[in-house]
Amino acid sequence: MAIFLFLLILLVPATNADWPPSPGYWPSSKFRSMSFYKGFKTLWGPQHQSLDQNALTVWLDSTTGSGFKSVRPFRSGYFGASIKLQTGYTAGVITAFYLSNSEAHPGYHDEVDIEFLGTTFGKPYTLQTNVYIRGSGDGRIIGREMKFHLWFDPTKNFHHYAILWSPKEIIFLVDDVPIRRYARKSVATFPLRPMWVYGSIWDASSWATEDGKYKADYRYQPFVAKYTNFKASGCSAYSPAWCRPVSASPFRTGGLTRQQYRTMRWVQTNHLVYDYCRDPKRDHSKTPECWG
Repeated sequence: MAIFLFLLILLVPATNADWPPSPGYWPSSKFRSMSFYKGFKTLWGPQHQSLDQNALTVWLDSTTGSGFKSVRPFRSGYFGASIKLQTGYTAGVITAFYLSNSEAHPGYHDEVDIEFLGTTFGKPYTLQTNVYIRGSGDGRIIGREMKFHLWFDPTKNFHHYAILWSPKEIIFLVDDVPIRRYARKSVATFPLRPMWVYGSIWDASSWATEDGKYKADYRYQPFVAKYTNFKASGCSAYSPAWCRPVSASPFRTGGLTRQQYRTMRWVQTNHLVYDYCRDPKRDHSKTPECWG
């Protein structure tokens, strides 16, 4: 019996080590879920959308994908959705939840992305976070990508993915675990114009999976993603000037707690697979936020 207990004690830390330490604070609990049509509208591919008890299913096949958009633009806020991805071969397929003002500023827009890069059999999904500032959209756009392999299988259950955007920082969260903080270091490197919230599934075969090595294979169509538990709360573009930006921590002034930083460091130590600031092939004169 004593030997059994000793072995059990040894096994428990190894199992827990596969999951991030508790962040100690759960921002998603501070914001109410909304019905899809209260906060969003179909943007394209309506024939590839289905809503059942506030769970939105979108799919991509050889004819088209699908997308949706918030009814209001925001200048700051918390934006989240619980998402479940498709298993199997999904190379070339992007499932996204993001902020953008591309329709208001075509060719010169801001964007903050959570993107799931499709994969091949037996390989994990890659979650890509990205920030664009006044991008041209013509191939000269400057991406600020950080990519992660998650500590769970995102095809098994719904998990909550969120972007918290305030005038001084952008924080990406997965199940309330902060995985990335992008601080405002200058006006030139931070999005400040109002943005809408979007979701979409589409074919990005030219780059999505291992830099375009693997393409979407429509023998496996349709490619399906499910969204639910929609949250979009904060200062809209029409809110009064005194509207206070939301926070990802108990600090009303923003920032993260020491425990949240510890959790984020765990994620970046164990699950980060790409950081644009550490890429020697990048021209870092165009990404001055990497210098400090």
